[in-house]
Amino acid sequence: MSKDVTVYWRPGCGFCIGLLRDIDEAGLTHARINIWDDADAAAFVRSVANGSETVPTVMVGNQAMVNPNLQQIQAALG
Repeated sequence: MSKDVTVYWRPGCGFCIGLLRDIDEAGLTHARINIWDDADAAAFVRSVANGSETVPTVMVGNQAMVNPNLQQIQAALG
């Protein structure tokens, strides 16, 4: 079964830039959502990050991960 990967990010976030680069280099298909452009996405991130807008936050299937690295994402993908 394929799992969807969604990366919640914001401009100027160095951690986001690094993770997105790693994801691109690994060839992982994913969606990107800028939380500054999407109030619902920002609310979602706060809901899984103890009220903070900590990015990157990544959803793999139905698993939320706050500030993961590429290896954690790949492990969640199986």
